Amino acid sequence: MNTVTHKNHIVKDLFAFILIVFIAYILQDFLIPILFAILLSVLVYPIVKFFETRLCFNRIVSILIAILIFSAIIFFIFVAIGIQFQDIMDQSDTYYKKIVEKTHILIQETENTTGIESEDIVGAENLEVKEIVKKNSNKIIDFITQSGTIISDFLFTPLYMFFLLLYRSFLISFLYKATAKVSTKKSIRFILTELYKVQQNYLVGLVSVMGIVGLLNSLGLLALGIDYPFFFGFLCALLLLVPYVGIIIGSMLPALVALATKDSYWYAVGVIAIFGFIQFIEGNFITPKITGSKVSLNSFVSILVILLFSMLWGIPGMILALPITASLKVIFDNSVKFKAIGFLLGQADEKYFSSKSKNRLKIWKKIRKEKILQS
Repeated sequence: MNTVTHKNHIVKDLFAFILIVFIAYILQDFLIPILFAILLSVLVYPIVKFFETRLCFNRIVSILIAILIFSAIIFFIFVAIGIQFQDIMDQSDTYYKKIVEKTHILIQETENTTGIESEDIVGAENLEVKEIVKKNSNKIIDFITQSGTIISDFLFTPLYMFFLLLYRSFLISFLYKATAKVSTKKSIRFILTELYKVQQNYLVGLVSVMGIVGLLNSLGLLALGIDYPFFFGFLCALLLLVPYVGIIIGSMLPALVALATKDSYWYAVGVIAIFGFIQFIEGNFITPKITGSKVSLNSFVSILVILLFSMLWGIPGMILALPITASLKVIFDNSVKFKAIGFLLGQADEKYFSSKSKNRLKIWKKIRKEKILQS
């Protein structure tokens, strides 16, 4: 009977998981702005608290000022990126011609080896970026239309942020009442505190990591003499919002500019090598040191959830994957039923990577130390 009951619970849990995923996919246009609003509210909350407690401002005024400051920073970043990107696009045809000229020798060698005509590899010599835009205008229009829909959805995010910050005490009281039968007020308060800490550590850590990586990228490009070093350096750092994929996209752009503006191919290789090395430092030293152990998920789980969330919600899903999973880990760690899943999501201790011979060596050293102390 116990076995049958256990199997029924597993079936119910599996059905509930499938239902949650289905609802998340169907309601993605509604859920994604709210989830971003929750994350950004955690980021903005210290500013709101400062205005409320230190300057004794009204809560509504404090929230409005904080959101306006945050929105102004985001607006300035995107305007700066847009101006610089437009300057680069104005030279795109020149870059294209130079890249074609520099790769002409390689193309000729490929043609001689494989028999493939050079026109089939790079197209006609007078091909310009403007012609590519004209030929693919329908696809570009469709993309802009979809982007416009996404942007219109995210216009609700500041509104959601305002109400989440305004009704934060009311919503917490609702959670206390909703969970009164299954958990104590003290345990719910502890979970909420841990969730806030996890998200704050993640967001503040992410901003700090972006700043450090952007500076390192810019200095690397500056040392190589690449055009627009600080723009490409911090753009690549901004693309860290899209884990793993962002660094690849961010490194390709300055590599192409290096290929177009420098005499040697090694400058482009150097750009990719520098960005790859900085990514290695960021992943293994900078991020673990800054974000702390409370946010840490093991690498295997991180990759899996990024892939799964990208399949579910696309690029927004890739951005939300890690903070959502980190929040779920906090909930699972404080749940008897799902504690094992929380353990699986977290970082593995060093003992799980040590070999048997290494363990025997540790035991032997311990025994030897005890004998020395006894003698």
